[in-house]
Amino acid sequence: MPIATATRRKRGEGQWALGYHEPLNKNEESKKNDDGLNVRQRIIDIYSRYGFDSIDPADLRGRFRWYGLYTQRRPGIDGGKTAVLEPEELDDRYFMMRIRIDGGQLSNAQVRTIADISRRYARGTADVTDRQNIQLHWIEIENVPAIWDALDAVGLSTTEACGDTPRVILGCPLAGVDADEVIDASPEIEVIRAEHIGDPAFSNLPRKYKTSISGCSAQCAIHEINDVAFVGVVNDGEPGYDLWVGGGLSTNPMIGQRLGAFVRPGQVPEVWAGVTSLFRDYGYRRLRHRARIKFLVADWGAEKFREVLEKEYLGYALPDGPPPPPPRDGVRDHVGVHQQRDGRFYVGFAPTVGRLNADALQTIAELAERYGSGRVSTTTEQKMVILDVGQADVDDLVAELDAAGLPARPSVFRRHTMACTGIEFCKLAIVETKQRAAEAIAELERRLPDFQTPVTINVNGCPNSCARIQTGDIGLKGSLVTDPATGAQVEGFQIHLGGTLSGGDASGSGFGRKVRGLKTTAAELPDYLERVLRRFAAGRQPDETFAAWAARANEGDLK
Repeated sequence: MPIATATRRKRGEGQWALGYHEPLNKNEESKKNDDGLNVRQRIIDIYSRYGFDSIDPADLRGRFRWYGLYTQRRPGIDGGKTAVLEPEELDDRYFMMRIRIDGGQLSNAQVRTIADISRRYARGTADVTDRQNIQLHWIEIENVPAIWDALDAVGLSTTEACGDTPRVILGCPLAGVDADEVIDASPEIEVIRAEHIGDPAFSNLPRKYKTSISGCSAQCAIHEINDVAFVGVVNDGEPGYDLWVGGGLSTNPMIGQRLGAFVRPGQVPEVWAGVTSLFRDYGYRRLRHRARIKFLVADWGAEKFREVLEKEYLGYALPDGPPPPPPRDGVRDHVGVHQQRDGRFYVGFAPTVGRLNADALQTIAELAERYGSGRVSTTTEQKMVILDVGQADVDDLVAELDAAGLPARPSVFRRHTMACTGIEFCKLAIVETKQRAAEAIAELERRLPDFQTPVTINVNGCPNSCARIQTGDIGLKGSLVTDPATGAQVEGFQIHLGGTLSGGDASGSGFGRKVRGLKTTAAELPDYLERVLRRFAAGRQPDETFAAWAARANEGDLK
């Protein structure tokens, strides 16, 4: 057939609902060959008995994620080799294990159990993530079944903490106790966790799938950047949820879209399952980098997405509803001492960029039991909260937390700085993050002791934005940069300025400004941060935020 008259068939995006079931990439082939949920029994029966060398590579670098397990980065491999070496060259013989904590809610027994597992099996490590999980390191495959048994005994799990699955469900750490709460989302989170996590119907999604369900008036569960989110609203006097889809960051960030639909509390699990099923069936599976639901939503638009959801998956129309109002005071964390609706208090405190250890967890459990009901929560800002504290005990608890290095009244720098895992353990990272961030906090506290304006500093070891670099006031993306003194390639950061999540209908949300050539070496990071914060303090208008100042500042002031 002549080229001029030939017709080219449009290539499918791998959408199951349109008949594209063939494996379209390595990951899809692996999932088709065997459900990731099936690897649990092989870990118990084979790999834990015969050791690391017995693990099938397809399980090691694929299906293990369905149970929260990633191989760690082998020590001594610098960031310049991150994207050069093969996976087996980067792999260590130890694992990072992610414990999912849906809604951020922990009992005293659960905190003590995690502390014990950390001490016995993880060299005392523990990190609180910005998705309310706790991650352990140095896990050996031989010990995984014993760890699972200990977690199971207190109602915790690593099931679908990673992988192309419904990952941990974000929720407000104060659900059920916050005096200003729109609605308590705990029942909805628990139903979804119990009925759908570990369900083979949702264990092969096109890509990772992140959920937020919260009635928090501070909107701490960051609905704008989740794949699916239910945000507390009041519709004609009835508390319920506003439905959002298609948010996410990584290398192609997008703010989620409102569907304009009101979801009553009892409907949340069914609607969540409908959105998840739609993503499973219509999500793009051909190209892995386009497989998140945000790309489908961007192509379809909110109106079509809602129409397909209602007609093909729910079988009924959802009523229209209002958008969420802006957060009550613009502050979207829960650090400090605040009164609960029952008259008792909660105390939110700040581990440095989420880094803990077994002893700190044990201390937290003991303090929560001594001064509160024993309940502890994790937050989306790598912080923690002790609940149900009597007024007479607040000062003593705050003093003991401070003595343990867990301040409830931290500096603005400690309160508002986050950092991902970084090159210490992560195979994707290019630079060190946790220690660099801790050093920067200490230096800023020393150099700018009177600085009080909240400015978020988000430190990430690679472009994937686990620490939300695009939405921080100062977002630091790990990279190799040229040392101006020596000309050598050294660890450093590309700088994003003025990102913000406004809450509410997200109309004021935006991603950070990138200035050409704006980079810093890791060694010079404290100097840069001090310089730009001093310029902000000197040049801001009354009550002007850092994001607003950064948007209008000239490039010279940002360098």
